Amino acid sequence: MAEITAALVKELREKSGAGMMDCKKALTETSGDLEAAIDWLRKKGLAAAAKKAGRVASEGLVGVAAEGTKGALVEVNSETDFVARNESFQSFVTAVTKLALTAGDIESLKVAKLPEGITVTEKLTQLVATIGENMSLRRVATVSVNSGVVASYMHNAAAAGIGKIGVLVGLESTGDAAKLAALGKQIAMHIAAANPQALDIGAVNPADLERERDVLAEQARASGKPEEIIAKMVEGRLRKYYEDVVLLEQLYVIDGESRVKQVVEKAAKEIGAPVKVTGFVRMALGEGIEKEQKDFAAEVAAQLGN
Repeated sequence: MAEITAALVKELREKSGAGMMDCKKALTETSGDLEAAIDWLRKKGLAAAAKKAGRVASEGLVGVAAEGTKGALVEVNSETDFVARNESFQSFVTAVTKLALTAGDIESLKVAKLPEGITVTEKLTQLVATIGENMSLRRVATVSVNSGVVASYMHNAAAAGIGKIGVLVGLESTGDAAKLAALGKQIAMHIAAANPQALDIGAVNPADLERERDVLAEQARASGKPEEIIAKMVEGRLRKYYEDVVLLEQLYVIDGESRVKQVVEKAAKEIGAPVKVTGFVRMALGEGIEKEQKDFAAEVAAQLGN
C-alpha cells in the first residue's frame, strides 16, 4: 500500500475537486492508488472526470513546423524557463523542428545534421556546455496527408513557431488550399483549447471507455433503477463523455454552438470539395513530467543540522 501523504491528498484534491477528507478516504479505500481513488470519488458522486493531462512541470520549448502536406512537432526540455528565453536555445529548437519534417522519428532526428554541419546531438551537447544547464530532446510527432494541408498553431508563442502548446491537424481535401488552411488553423486553435483525446468515437481508447462505462454504471445504480434502465442511462451519459473527449463531437470553441464535425461539413461547401480531418497532435510542454517537489523548510533545517 502506498503511503497516503499530505502531498498525495493534495494532488487528488487538485485533480478531482473533491474535499480534503473525501480525498483522504478515497485514497485509504484504494490503498493509495491515485487513479483508482479518482474513480472511487466519481462513483460516489464526489468528483468530476479527471482531465487527461497532468500538471505541466518541465521547462523548455515546443516547436512546430508545417509545409504543405506534412507537419512536425518537437519538444526540447531544459531545467529552467530562463534557458527557454535564450536566443541560442530558441534558434536550436526552430532548426530541429524543421529537420523533423524529414527526419520523422526521434532517433533519426538525433543524428540529422543541422545547416552548420553538426548533428542535433552534437549541437545539444555544445549548448549544455555553453549555457551550463542540462537539456534533452524529449519527443517528436508528425502529421501528414496525401492531398490537402497540415495546419499548425502555437499557443503562448515565445517566437514564431516555438512556445508552450503546439498543435498539428491534417485536413484531406482537393478543395481551395487557402480556405482549407484557414479552416485548419481554426481547428488547431480549438484543439489547443479543448484538448481532445481522440479524433472520432471509433478512436477512443477501449480501456478509457470501459473505465468510464464502469463509473457511469455505478453512478446509475445509485438511483435504484433496474439494470435494463441503467444500461440505457449509461449509453445516454456516454454521449456526453464523447462530447468531452472526441474532437469531432466537441463543441467548437470558436462559435460556442456547433460541433466540430458540423463546422467541417459546412466549410466543405465553401472550400468546394469534401473535407476530412485525418489526424491531429497536441503537444504541451512537459505534460506527463512532474517536477521534483522540494520542501524548502526541510532543506534549510537539514543544512542547519536540525
